[in-house]
Amino acid sequence: MKKRSIYGYLFITPFFLVFVSLQIYPILKTFYYTFTNYKGYGEETWIGLANWKAVITDKFFWQAFVKTWKIWGVNIVVQLGLALLLVMIFSDITWKIKGLGFFRTIFYLPNLITLASVAMLFTILLDWKYGSLNQILLKLNIIDTEINYLVSEFYSQLSVSLIQAWMWFGNSFLFLMAGVTGISRDYFEAAKVDGANRLQMFSKVTIPLLKPILLYVAITSLIGGMQIFELPYLLTNGIGAPNGSLSTLVLYMFNKAFEYKQFGYGGTVAYMIFFITVFFSIIAFKWMYGGESAKGDA
Repeated sequence: MKKRSIYGYLFITPFFLVFVSLQIYPILKTFYYTFTNYKGYGEETWIGLANWKAVITDKFFWQAFVKTWKIWGVNIVVQLGLALLLVMIFSDITWKIKGLGFFRTIFYLPNLITLASVAMLFTILLDWKYGSLNQILLKLNIIDTEINYLVSEFYSQLSVSLIQAWMWFGNSFLFLMAGVTGISRDYFEAAKVDGANRLQMFSKVTIPLLKPILLYVAITSLIGGMQIFELPYLLTNGIGAPNGSLSTLVLYMFNKAFEYKQFGYGGTVAYMIFFITVFFSIIAFKWMYGGESAKGDA
């Protein structure tokens, strides 16, 4: 028995070595750098809480925070709204739509495309002069002149939000649909017998029973939203143009650390992003379950 235990530890040792060296050590080392003025080369100098004070009072950091929330806010509304609409359609006990497996695959496909490919695709589609989107809208007489989506602050943020929603709504749909399949059909049958319509069944039966999965989808989307980097970087050549409208928190951190060689400051921004994500995750959890715990205490 002891030999088996030893062999087991030997088999999992490579994983822990890789995990500690490539995950735990960089996290701890970055935290140490937040108290230094390390530039990526040479020796670091201990400066205490100077980086933390600078980040808290950095207007560009908070501007990046607001822009990140704008992009993620539109994304999560469209993403969850579309996913919930599809869940309502496919879970309807009256319509009984077939081919769920096929639609799951189709909806999830955008999530399998690399972000570099997505960025290249939409750079072409959104081109103000030759892009397909402008050409279609002009043919339909929806617009009178071409729109330069990646030069306008409003349209550039909206474009990134909608691209993110297109990529991730299928993932949200899979989780929510898996939750629906775990709900007993008896609840829906009982609601139907009581005269509830589709919207009432969805709002009074489906949504409350999907609350744990909705919380999971919301928090994972929040984590991903606070880490939006690839699309703004690739669409704007790393500068967050136009006028910094796509300068998200992670893009701001990346430029501080790797462009301006302020690794200590960049590490501090990274930890601020972490604390912000934890803070709003706790708020989301309290908002979703706070009322229930209060009723239980009463």
